Amino acid sequence: MEKPSSILMVRPHRFGYNRQTAVDNHYQTPAGTVRNARGRAQDEFDTLVGVLTDHHVDITVVNDTPTPHTPDSLFPNNWFSTHSDGQVIIYPMKAENRRHEINKEVLPTLREKFRVESVLDLSHHAETERYLEGTGSIVFDHVHRVAYAGYSQRTDPELLAFVSEQLGYTVVGFHATDTENRPIYHTNVLMAIADRYAVVCLEALREHADVTRLRSRLEASDKRVIEITQGQVQQFAGNMLQVWDHAGNPFLVMSEQARQSLTESQLSELESYNPLISSAIPTIEKLGGGSVRCMMAEIYLTPHQ
Repeated sequence: MEKPSSILMVRPHRFGYNRQTAVDNHYQTPAGTVRNARGRAQDEFDTLVGVLTDHHVDITVVNDTPTPHTPDSLFPNNWFSTHSDGQVIIYPMKAENRRHEINKEVLPTLREKFRVESVLDLSHHAETERYLEGTGSIVFDHVHRVAYAGYSQRTDPELLAFVSEQLGYTVVGFHATDTENRPIYHTNVLMAIADRYAVVCLEALREHADVTRLRSRLEASDKRVIEITQGQVQQFAGNMLQVWDHAGNPFLVMSEQARQSLTESQLSELESYNPLISSAIPTIEKLGGGSVRCMMAEIYLTPHQ
């Protein structure tokens, strides 16, 4: 399994409910009675960073800036990805206020700490309403060079094909919907790829042919398919990420809500592959409509010596 050298996370400054993303992110809940959302989100962020650090996972933290206003800055994986050849890809975001995240301190931090050989900037495609939102839209299997993607307003098929061609990856695309038959906005809400297994909500796929193709491709890549339900997706059980500590030991990271939604059988199977790390982020999940995987951007770049 190709392992990231670090995990980059952005500490939020003005986190809150984003009306622009809520148009098609049906996992967001309006602020309502949530008080001090910013402070709560910062506390939840710091706790997660602390838990990961305690497990000896290398974390690169970037502090968000007061301006411009970016309520979703703590989800950096949506606008950039890094690759082991030294390439950084910048993606076109659907929400206009999310596009401002690109101009923050993330790229300078990457160049300072890691070897960046090239940057492929696709952000201009947002001007023509064509979107592809990083590893939210694409769940990569870097070892077998497969790009899994559920099509939605945020995942343009042509851009997906272009990125996959540039990387030399095969696309496995499908249509996935929630319980109200609405397209699921991001692929990483319903599936996660690990070294020896994949967590996926197959019942979210509309077409039987898509189910067969997805399962077959995962199994052909020597992945044990661990299925979750639509109800568990709503609890962010699909929004997980496998990480490694300094010694190369794997862990599966998820929110506490996601962990509580899993059955004993599912937990036992996941723990047979790697220990589980969980942290409670209820404010971030409620208002942001995303969970721990969205908060972690894998860095596959080589660190400067």
